[in-house]
Amino acid sequence: MTEAEETLKPAPDVDALEQEGEIAADYLEGLLDIADLDGDIDMDVEGDRAMVSIVGIKGDELVGAGGEVLEALQELTRLAVHRQTGERSRLMLDVGGFRERRRAELTKVGSAAADDVKRTGEPKALKPMTPFERKIVHDAVAAAGLRSESEGEEPRRFVVVLPA
Repeated sequence: MTEAEETLKPAPDVDALEQEGEIAADYLEGLLDIADLDGDIDMDVEGDRAMVSIVGIKGDELVGAGGEVLEALQELTRLAVHRQTGERSRLMLDVGGFRERRRAELTKVGSAAADDVKRTGEPKALKPMTPFERKIVHDAVAAAGLRSESEGEEPRRFVVVLPA
């Protein structure tokens, strides 16, 4: 996005994002009750999206291997928000700090791939990732001064880091 486009982009509606968080929290509390799981809900707004976290939960039943249960739960929560607001939600859900830990790991992956590409001058394709994961890698590559592209079709879409 160019600087001019960024300037023209409307400011996020914090009240609407907070409402999304409230709706999501109510939905998730209901799910936790049904599943008889203990956990607390934290809400925040970061940039242009509501952030909702389930904290203090034991085990990884709501995350799954590689985060696939978390991704599905996030989509269900977004649908619950959409059903009440009529608006598409970009809400981000985290459970037990999984996404935060994954963000740190993927930042290292993106930085290391950028270092490899700088050293070899050859493009480097990474393994398939979710949209959340690809975004973090793209940001890390850009911070390292290189560019990257996503290629392939979901669910096998992956990042390719390109030489300068």
